[in-house]
Amino acid sequence: MTMSFATLGLIGLIIAFVTGIISVVLLVWGALLNRHTSGSNIALVGSSESAASTAAGGRIELAGRLKLAGHLAVILNFVALSCCCAVLLYCFISGDFSIQYVAQYCSGSDSSLAWLYKISGLWAGRGGSLLFWGWLISAFNLVIAIGDIRRLRKLDSLALAVSQLVALALLAVLVFSPENMPFAPTPLQYLAADGTLSGAAANWGLSPLLEHWAMAVHPPTLFVGYAGLTIPFAYALAALISNDDSSAWVHASNRFALIAWLFLGLGIGLGAIWAYVVLGWGGYWGWDPVENASLLSWILSVALIHSFTVYRQRGAFKRWSVMAACLAFAFVIVGTFISRSDIVQSVHAFEAAPLSSVVFLVLIVMAVAAGGLGLLWRRQSFANTGDFGAGEQLLTRDNAYFFNNFVMLLAALLITYMTVAPALPTWLPFGGQSFSAVAYNAMARPLGILYCALMAVCPLIAWGCNDRVRFLRHAKPPALFAGLLFAGLMVYFVCYLVPSYDASVASLTASAVSSPTAGAVFGAGPRWYYFLLTVLGFLVAALLFFNSLVLLGRQVRRHVRLRRRGCNGAVGSNSLASLVPQAGGLIAHLAVAVILVGLISSSMYVTETTGYVAYDEQSGTATNDFTIQDFTLKYAGSNTDSAANGNDVSYSVSFDVYRSDQIVGQVSPSIRIDAASGQRQLSPATLSFVFGDLFVVYQGVNAQNAFSLDVKVNPLIGLVWWGFAALMLGSALSALGPRQASLREAQVGETHEPASG
Repeated sequence: MTMSFATLGLIGLIIAFVTGIISVVLLVWGALLNRHTSGSNIALVGSSESAASTAAGGRIELAGRLKLAGHLAVILNFVALSCCCAVLLYCFISGDFSIQYVAQYCSGSDSSLAWLYKISGLWAGRGGSLLFWGWLISAFNLVIAIGDIRRLRKLDSLALAVSQLVALALLAVLVFSPENMPFAPTPLQYLAADGTLSGAAANWGLSPLLEHWAMAVHPPTLFVGYAGLTIPFAYALAALISNDDSSAWVHASNRFALIAWLFLGLGIGLGAIWAYVVLGWGGYWGWDPVENASLLSWILSVALIHSFTVYRQRGAFKRWSVMAACLAFAFVIVGTFISRSDIVQSVHAFEAAPLSSVVFLVLIVMAVAAGGLGLLWRRQSFANTGDFGAGEQLLTRDNAYFFNNFVMLLAALLITYMTVAPALPTWLPFGGQSFSAVAYNAMARPLGILYCALMAVCPLIAWGCNDRVRFLRHAKPPALFAGLLFAGLMVYFVCYLVPSYDASVASLTASAVSSPTAGAVFGAGPRWYYFLLTVLGFLVAALLFFNSLVLLGRQVRRHVRLRRRGCNGAVGSNSLASLVPQAGGLIAHLAVAVILVGLISSSMYVTETTGYVAYDEQSGTATNDFTIQDFTLKYAGSNTDSAANGNDVSYSVSFDVYRSDQIVGQVSPSIRIDAASGQRQLSPATLSFVFGDLFVVYQGVNAQNAFSLDVKVNPLIGLVWWGFAALMLGSALSALGPRQASLREAQVGETHEPASG
């Protein structure tokens, strides 16, 4: 009898669960034996000394064997989960619907990217995404297990045990919760004789809205980030358990933190691209609860990475680093809980499953409690040296890093509270209330500008104490260039952004013009405050851009001089091996400045007009044009297309775009309707210019046979996309740069003898 794919996948899942339990037991057992041995420093005499020595040697050997077996169990766990994912992928690609999860999320697209959409079914649903997440954690654990298999360090073994426990929690949700089981067989009444879906199941499948390259790649990049943040959390707890306050755990997990931050940023950016080009509302961030959930862990990752920097370079921020690692992981689970518990409403959220909601809540509480109680337990070992206010001066780099962490933590807490406020009891502040995008922006804009100001100033000030003469010497050159850039931005602000703002506000009282964004602009505060935020934002962006650019130039020149002197083998901040990650960090800062200008312009000064273009069906012509700012849209034709699968019908309208009586291009927005489900997808058309985008959405035909249009002008939105690309480049250089210097520093850190556990 042939084994079904559902049975094969279930067996693999059970094997993964069992090997996960075995790995944790073996790793913890081996670590406990190590602890017992290291504490037996009792002086004995005669034959009893020899016997004790033999017993200690036996414990050490047994501990090594147990940890080796634990590492092998980690490898088997990865193999089992890989087989589970392979089963689902094969069924998605081959169109085998014997597994219900595959039938529900398999794409029926016939486009050139159909293969990608079929693969994306693996993480499109609740059960598959949890399996994929668990597999990614096991992949990171595999890297640690193989890398440490020769040394079998206690720190790595404990970290592996903690990380495996997290993976086990996800696997438990899959194994013991029928709602999350990805290998449930498809009921026979839904399968025809030829294996195709029949009845109500014929309408199953991946949502057409998700059939876009950015959305296909968006979830797995986020899950890589979520899985990656498990590792710093695991090493932080391992350091607390082993009472090792050296920087060894930071060096072991720093690259994982950088990779996690890189992929979280990539996932958020891809989601923004998808929202902009697919959803048809003309924006890229709407403060949806699930959007907020993905942002939380990214924010805490920023604090974590900067805390690691201080820990490595100054031996400070020990408690901050441990707690940041625990909070970054906790907010991963907070975001997952928000998107999977049904406590808030979102078009992106999964259906709730009781067991998974309980498991996620337990993980959140345990992550925060483990960090807090662990630091209380090890308060002497992990005492901070160089925390906020340790020096006599306030303006020091140490304190700048402290404020960096504080702002990030405050932002994460505020966003979390505002997101879950609708589910809170009414006796709590704002309990039961939903916050609009205007409220989120009112909080985020000043905090974001403050944070970017810290980024601009921090590299120019010294550790411990600040030398005013040195600060001014380093600050003057970039400040001069920043002044020129700021002056140019002010010209743009006065000549273009201010008129756009005034026109949007004026449209509220104009009966002939409809501007849906005007209400949001008007509700964001008085005119003077709105403009003050803009001016401060542009000033901070200019300073941040040139501070980062000048510092990058200095770093490159310094390393060129070292190379000419033959100092390739130097260790530390002056080594050539450190140039790539240092340059990556400065490129990331520079990119943030570019993004800041783009965000201010494209989110605060959008011009929007909705209206109709009357159509004469007999003559096939339009009786009026559509005008927004200095753009004029003239009707050029319409078209109706049916997809090859026979299910989708696309209606498009074309317009020639004129600017100052000169044709500058053509746009063809469309509507795609799924005949089976009746779902309507708007496909906007975008015409990009140096100073912004013309964004056109076709919304259908009204009762008077007129084309309904929603048109926006998004100023400087290209800076958001180019800045995002530069941010990813800088993040990649920081995460994937040479490791020679950090490895040497880690080896130095390993010579530090931690206090006995």
